[in-house]
Amino acid sequence: MAEKLDDMYRDIIMEHYRFPRGHKDIPNPDIINEGHNPTCGDDIAIKVKMDQNKIETVSVNCAGCAISTASASMLAEICEGKTIEEVKKIAGVVKALLKGEEFDKNIDIGDIEALNGVKQFPVRVKCALLAWTTMVDAIDAREAGKQQKTSTTDG
Repeated sequence: MAEKLDDMYRDIIMEHYRFPRGHKDIPNPDIINEGHNPTCGDDIAIKVKMDQNKIETVSVNCAGCAISTASASMLAEICEGKTIEEVKKIAGVVKALLKGEEFDKNIDIGDIEALNGVKQFPVRVKCALLAWTTMVDAIDAREAGKQQKTSTTDG
């Protein structure tokens, strides 16, 4: 049973890697940020178009490993239509999931649960967190009145 679950999760990750969501251009984004993982060289650029306090659309451009790209794709898929606070809560769940910590299981994380196995490979956790760290840093910068900032995953 566990092997079938591992296979299913692997398939979900590879689907997001091969066909990443959010790979589009957003003219005049409200939020822009770039992230870099110095450990393995993953890079990401995130652009977000807002509608009031809701995320209307997300663009992610990721150059990196399968885990980093899949996680960025999952972020683009789940964040659209969510409020800033909802995105921050989801990002907190992702971080807790990847670090093997307790989290609110009532928060819908969609395909992100497929990243659960990454926690078995601590060096890959930063890859999976890059998109989420970059997004939260961008939101925090916007709330502080800044437009763009470069993020680096620190685990």
